[in-house]
This record gives sequence, C-alpha cells and structure tokens, in this order.
Amino acid sequence: MVKRILPIAGLASGFVSSIATIGAMGARARTTPSLLAGAVAGAVLSTLATILQMAVVVAATSLPVLRALGGPLVCAGVAAGVYGLIFSVAALRQKPEDGSEAGQAFSLATALGFALTLAAVLVASGALRERFGQAGTLVAAGVAGLADTHSAAISIASLVAAGKLTPGDAVAPILVGLSTNTLSKMIFAGTSGGRSFALRVIPGLVLVALAAWAGALGQWGMRAG
Repeated sequence: MVKRILPIAGLASGFVSSIATIGAMGARARTTPSLLAGAVAGAVLSTLATILQMAVVVAATSLPVLRALGGPLVCAGVAAGVYGLIFSVAALRQKPEDGSEAGQAFSLATALGFALTLAAVLVASGALRERFGQAGTLVAAGVAGLADTHSAAISIASLVAAGKLTPGDAVAPILVGLSTNTLSKMIFAGTSGGRSFALRVIPGLVLVALAAWAGALGQWGMRAG
C-alpha cells in the first residue's frame, strides 16, 4: 500500500536529495489528502537520511570532525526518527487508499548541482576563510547549505583535513549549513504541499535543527566545564 511505502520511500530518496523528496511528498499530499500522514513521515524521514549521509561523508573526509559532530548528529537523528515514526504510525492507521507508487527524487540535475555546489563552496570557503577568518567560513557554509548541506559539511571537513581549521571549530559552520538547508526545506514544504502538509512538516524540520544545536551546546558546555 502507498501509505506504507511513502515513509520508506522518503527515507531512501533522502539519500539523494532531501529537499527534492520533501517537494515530491508535498505534491503527493496535495493531490491525495488521505496520504498526508505518510507523506509527512516520508518528508521528515528524508531528513534522517540527510543526517546519516552527513556522518558518512564527513567520516570519509575527516574522522576528527565526525567525532566533534557526534553529539549534534545523534540528537538530530533521534529527533528526525522519532518525529517520522509518529507520522508513520498515523499513516498505518488510516484506511487503505489506492494510488500510484511514490516517485523517485533523483535527477541528473540534482547530481550535477551537487558537484557544482561542492566545487564552488570549496573555492568560496577558502577565499572567505583567508579574507575574513572564522566569520567567512560561517558565511560560506551557510550559503552552500541553502542548496545542499553535505557539500557544506565536506568543504568544512576538508579545511580540517588540510590543517586550516580545528575539528572543534568545524562544528558551528557545519551546523550553520544544516540550518540554512532546513530553511530551504521549510520553503519547499510550504510551497509544495499546502497548509496542512507544511504545518506538520515544518515543526519536525525545526525540531531536528534545534536538536543538532542542542547537542553541540551540550558538548561545548561539557568542554567548558
């Protein structure tokens, strides 16, 4: 049944593009209101995929950065998983509804966009870092995060691997990129799925971002103490 497929499809498609997945889930919720809960679950679980993929790409670039991001990623992942599970259960309780299978979020444009964004942010991060220091890194990560949070994370982790940034200093820029990416997701949720979809998805997206920052603040507090 479609209601069972949507949460799984959202999680899987999120590894390609969470923003595109949220747009697709919003379109499904708009055309078939009875699938709203499943579409919301798929949208939020795509953000769980974002967190899991970020852990993988950061680990491949710089293990010290992954360790520094441990708390934020765990907190964000738990928040996304729990929120998505709540709506997955709600979807399973709805009456069966015939419908087409969930569409794929992948496109060639998405893949090319990621590559171009990554290349651009690597150049921009280096230039802004040299000219403005830590503030420049934050700006570059935030701008990159609007399109893709992974490219921002990779670029910052690359600076750590090159010895231009410490692992601890990489946490804030990466979370800034995650936060601006959340803003993009909120816009897609609001424009693709209508009011009912947005009012359910946006709180989940905000919760995930806040959980990441809470994890970081907890780590910083422990180090300061």
